Amino acid sequence: MAKKETQDFSRRERQIMDVIYRSGQATAQDVQQQLPDPPGYSTVRTLLGVLERKGHLRHERQGYHYVYFPTAPVEKVKDSMLRHVMNTFFGGSAVDLVSHVLNEDLSQSDVDEIMELLEKAKEEGR
Repeated sequence: MAKKETQDFSRRERQIMDVIYRSGQATAQDVQQQLPDPPGYSTVRTLLGVLERKGHLRHERQGYHYVYFPTAPVEKVKDSMLRHVMNTFFGGSAVDLVSHVLNEDLSQSDVDEIMELLEKAKEEGR
């Protein structure tokens, strides 16, 4: 089945994906134990099945348990989510997004690192 975009996640689906990306893999019980205000076990299993049908997870049977794995690397998901945030909240403007980030309380080392990244991008013609 074709993957939906990551912005189609419900709040709970995002929380489940966060758990699985943090650990690289998880059983339904692992997920349930790490969710805030966890739903029942069968609800977690149902949501894992939904995420699998949407194409975001796959599973392998290990003993008596299904172990779930993400189907996309975290970097690809970051790109998709960031594009969604930029398009939804900043009108598709990377400048507005970066401006917003720069208005946060950043340490001097954060600012220095951002400046280095900008200089590198400039040198590479991006």
